[in-house]
Amino acid sequence: MTGTVAGAATGTARATRVRMGVLVLITLATALNYLDRSAMGVAKPELVKDLHISPEVMGLIFSAFSWTYAFAQIPGGIVLDKLGTRITYALSLGLWSLATLTHGFMTNVAGLVSARMALGIAEAPCFPANSRILSTWFPQSERARATGVYTVGEYVGLGLLIPLLGWIVATWGWRSLYFIVGALGIVFALVWYRLYRDPEHSARVNQAELDAIAAGGGLAVAGASIPFTWSNVGKLLRKRQILGASIGQFCSNSTLVFFLTWFPSYLAEDRGMSFIKSGFAVSLPYIAASIGVMLGGVASDWLIRRTGSPSIGRKLPIVAGLLLCATMGAANFVDSNALVIVIMSIAFFGQGMAGLGWTLLSDVAPKSMIGLTGGVFNLCANFAGIVTPLVVGFVVGGTGSFYGALVYIGALGIVGAAAYIFILGPVERVSID
Repeated sequence: MTGTVAGAATGTARATRVRMGVLVLITLATALNYLDRSAMGVAKPELVKDLHISPEVMGLIFSAFSWTYAFAQIPGGIVLDKLGTRITYALSLGLWSLATLTHGFMTNVAGLVSARMALGIAEAPCFPANSRILSTWFPQSERARATGVYTVGEYVGLGLLIPLLGWIVATWGWRSLYFIVGALGIVFALVWYRLYRDPEHSARVNQAELDAIAAGGGLAVAGASIPFTWSNVGKLLRKRQILGASIGQFCSNSTLVFFLTWFPSYLAEDRGMSFIKSGFAVSLPYIAASIGVMLGGVASDWLIRRTGSPSIGRKLPIVAGLLLCATMGAANFVDSNALVIVIMSIAFFGQGMAGLGWTLLSDVAPKSMIGLTGGVFNLCANFAGIVTPLVVGFVVGGTGSFYGALVYIGALGIVGAAAYIFILGPVERVSID
């Protein structure tokens, strides 16, 4: 991953690899981000018994996170452009971890909704910041694989730990889960602030690495940012690259949101699979998603090197992944729990491949509007977090079955693939007058 960049460096000094340490930091931060937002999926069976919550109301609680998360994307992007990555990320980490911890003190629906909304506001700058870090620290030829590495954190946080998280809930109660993961995040916020620096402020990076990153299209946010206006938001959404990617990401995120919210309940209630007794099996879809993320990133960078076309390299893995998401509906027609896990693993593997949307965005976003573009993109994409939990909650509450919910999410995979094929157009950096 580093050989090409090192060879591109000017001068005789060997390029440092500080960006690898930066990648470790954002991978851990992303893992905590998704662990905090998805812990409720594991806590839900015990939580609803304790507080007597119906499926429809539970869908509302799941959705509350994205009410504020989606609409805070643009303000989060503005804050990122104003305060910079280091301060914004540290504040975001500390505040979302504090919001997570407060879940454990809530005793009613209003309290849980309020805590979820606070969590959404605090987490909003995370992915625009990740996109900015990729644009500054990594050349284009490495961004897909770097995205693959940190995006694995989305799935590892819940998937690989799900038996442990289930054991914590069964042993100490659902509230303890929030106390533990919230405290971990607060500690890591301090670690982040201590260790992270932008390239131009890092004491550990040498000029050879900086030259190589710049030669490969990195350091993209140097210079002044264009001030925020709603007119600029409209201009971004009129660019087919931004609009097509946003629609596709909405569809991809619908699959992700299902796995982070309702999927544990689907296994436990619809399929009778206990987190603890089923053990490793319930983690398989999340592991498959992690593999999909990594494979999608490697395939994307390989395709760009072989074809010289960012359009082929970025779009092909995403379209293939979205089409695999559409296979989820097949779970409605099988009786074997083992086969259900296989189908869900295939669908979630596809969603992992489609996670390249953020890499594509870092390739097309205007250089002086990376924070705002990331905010607009994530705003559109995370309407899925509002819509999907509500749709699933009302379908399950009204029919007593997940049948319609799986059909809905599978259909969105086809819609997302169509958006990337017919709307997005060439993958190239756009400019805004």
